[in-house]
Amino acid sequence: MVYTGKIKLKAQGFSDVHDITADVGRVLADSGVSEGLVCVFCKGSTGAITTIEYEPGVVEDLKRAIERIAPEDDHYDHNARWGDGNGFSHVRAALLKPSVTVPVIGGQMALGTWQQVVFIDFDNRPRSRELIVQVVGQ
Repeated sequence: MVYTGKIKLKAQGFSDVHDITADVGRVLADSGVSEGLVCVFCKGSTGAITTIEYEPGVVEDLKRAIERIAPEDDHYDHNARWGDGNGFSHVRAALLKPSVTVPVIGGQMALGTWQQVVFIDFDNRPRSRELIVQVVGQ
């Protein structure tokens, strides 16, 4: 069986982190799947989905690490071509990836004790976002 749901949210950009674990859990519950996989995918090339411990210290540490890897004020050929100033956001999203897949066991996501599913918006302006949640299993 395959079940598809959506999560819509408003994000501020500049490494705006959203805990979407409960939203994904609602889609999983709606699917009725008890054993399988849940995949969350970000539509858009400047957002990423991952799992982290959603705790203020970890969130800030992650933001600083991302800034060191793909600094906002670096030169990006994307900016030269399109003039939109968000080249850093495309690189950051590519490094963290647009999706995450989590096993489903007993109708629950098999996340660790301190692990949550998060969406990170890297763009340089606020955006409305749509995330696709697809559940596969029985």
